[in-house]
Amino acid sequence: MAKHVGVKLPDDLLAALKSEKMVAVLATFSEKGLPHTTPIQCMYPKGLESLLITIHKEHTGYHNMVWQKKVMLCFLDDTNVAYSILGRAGVVCAPSSVHPLMNVVRIDIIDIKCDRSVLSRVDSGVRWSYTSPEAQELCQGLYDELKTLAKTL
Repeated sequence: MAKHVGVKLPDDLLAALKSEKMVAVLATFSEKGLPHTTPIQCMYPKGLESLLITIHKEHTGYHNMVWQKKVMLCFLDDTNVAYSILGRAGVVCAPSSVHPLMNVVRIDIIDIKCDRSVLSRVDSGVRWSYTSPEAQELCQGLYDELKTLAKTL
């Protein structure tokens, strides 16, 4: 049974987000009411009540969140991290200062629920690796931008 934990990021989720190794699943709805999910890799907490993410400016998930505003993010990671966040999205930078095809979006937290189960535990979340040195450089630049914005916004 899900437990609502409020609007502030719990310590275990905050640590996982700062690790820069987590993947979240972003859920949005289109204007026609069709659901859409998107894995999000580059994200960083802005304080305890907001997240910053980067997403391609032509991605369906981006267009849906600009239109709908409300989004849901699902997080699963090591040490039984299992949370879903309902949030309100707003564009911060379009385009990102790192890449002209990427945009930065701020998600203000409306509600967080803990999705841990009494029957099972999350031992590992989604794991990923870079496909090239250029991809690593781009992602590191996007993470650095998010960290800077998290301090200055």
